[in-house]
Amino acid sequence: RYALPGTRCYDLGCSLGASTLALRRGIGARDCTIIAADNAPAMIERCRAVVAADDAPAPVELRLGDVRDIRFANASVVVLNFTLQFIPPADRGPLIAAIGAGLVPGGVLVLSEKIAFADPGLDALMTDLHHAFKRANGYSELEIAQKRTALENVLVPETLDTHRARLRDAGFGTVDVWFQCFNFASLLAFR
Repeated sequence: RYALPGTRCYDLGCSLGASTLALRRGIGARDCTIIAADNAPAMIERCRAVVAADDAPAPVELRLGDVRDIRFANASVVVLNFTLQFIPPADRGPLIAAIGAGLVPGGVLVLSEKIAFADPGLDALMTDLHHAFKRANGYSELEIAQKRTALENVLVPETLDTHRARLRDAGFGTVDVWFQCFNFASLLAFR
């Protein structure tokens, strides 16, 4: 819908390539290039294999490196799924501003993140509900605890208000949540 002919679509923190493939299949035969970036060599190699097995026509350029080093240009769609939360908070504003500056008019940023709630009680409730969801889906208490420990002080969530303010400060017009489950949310931000 938003991928325009002759533009670029970016998947930042592409991981195994799920969003890259969704972009590729959604673009179809339009003249768009997808740039899929991740800082983990193993993720780029797995994404490369996934892309190679897919027959959609849109070209995919894989980039190994820090998303903060990308020079965004002529972008119609940027996907930033569960990546910003791992970037130091002081670097988040400049990254969002660089993305915004590289978007064509009418371009869209899809930003998905684990979020924090300003109310500590609500924040704790959402975490408890998420852990209950994990248990209901076969995760053990040990697995849940190990994941929490591994991400502590590495994943730094922010409130939706913080995300919205940063996006508006970067020049995005319409900014809204299009999906939320517990303490995970996805926003659309239009240039």
